[in-house]
Amino acid sequence: MSDTETATSHPAAGLPAQSPPVDPAPTRRATGRTGSGRLSWWNGEGGEGAKRNLGLVAVLVVLVVIGAATRSDLYSNPDWVWNNTLTILKLASVVGVVTVGMTFVIIGGGIDLSVGAIVALAGVWCTTVATQSYGAGGMIFSALTVGLAVGLVNGLLISYGRLVPFIATLAMMVAARGLAAEISDKQTQVSDNQFINGIASTSPLGIPLLVYILAAVVAAGWVLLNRTTFGRRTVAVGGNPEAARLAGINVRRHTLLLYALSGLCCGIAAIMLTAQANSAQAAMANLYELDAIAAAIIGGTLLSGGRGTIVGSLLGVLIFSTITNLFAINGLSTEAQNMVKGGIIVGAVLVQQVQFRSLTQFLGRNRATTS
Repeated sequence: MSDTETATSHPAAGLPAQSPPVDPAPTRRATGRTGSGRLSWWNGEGGEGAKRNLGLVAVLVVLVVIGAATRSDLYSNPDWVWNNTLTILKLASVVGVVTVGMTFVIIGGGIDLSVGAIVALAGVWCTTVATQSYGAGGMIFSALTVGLAVGLVNGLLISYGRLVPFIATLAMMVAARGLAAEISDKQTQVSDNQFINGIASTSPLGIPLLVYILAAVVAAGWVLLNRTTFGRRTVAVGGNPEAARLAGINVRRHTLLLYALSGLCCGIAAIMLTAQANSAQAAMANLYELDAIAAAIIGGTLLSGGRGTIVGSLLGVLIFSTITNLFAINGLSTEAQNMVKGGIIVGAVLVQQVQFRSLTQFLGRNRATTS
């Protein structure tokens, strides 16, 4: 054996042994001494939601630019711009409250087609002569109780009756509209309570009270979804009900609570809508289920459950309200507006499917590499 081979295969005794080369990237991630921790969050699930919300904000900006380009005569007036912004927020307030409850239901793996009918039933019930005789407190209590009760019935049929959510809530949509028409005798019921009627006309600090109510419901929904056990269980039940059951979550009871929460939001929306119109009828809140589902989907809520954000759903509501306002100021028809909404819904679902497939392929490649 040559001297060179001996020196290569047997290091000198006096020299310290060298460790193998270390990749610095994992070390930086582990120690957190650099900004890579924030970068990994941005590239992970947390950053995905932030990117989606930023995209929705960009869509809102584009819609405003389109409005300014098509009606520059209106947008050149700052007072009109401010009043129009408040109009959009008021338009979004009622649907926004319903969308918060719908977001919880969809994240939990369900769907609720009866939200518009529940709003109508709660509004009609709270404006009957008998209910109005108890004052504003009786009207509010009645609307919230009716919404909660109908939501509980939906939850019972789905969680314990084992009915498909689509069928159960579709039946409730028809039944609730029929009951509202029966109670009101197919007539418009006028609200004589000044306190209830004043909810829509009161503007503390120049901002409508309806917007404050929407902000309060959104804030409560965000805390409930992101900072409580109830929210974590909602994501778990929607993502994998069997795994959630094996983890000790009472899936049936949780599903019941989700639909009860949706009904409660409908009760709140019924008071707000009654205050806007100073009346209630069986045909009110028509197609609100379409608006709520569409807004949740646009906001990134996965139709199959297990993923969604309250902020994203709120941005979805604002996008649709801005589109409605944009069509109104340009004198376009409601039919064209509905066609645009339908196209947006289809596009959002297609984007979700592409993202889901890409994520599944990515996870599959990772598993194969690990194996």
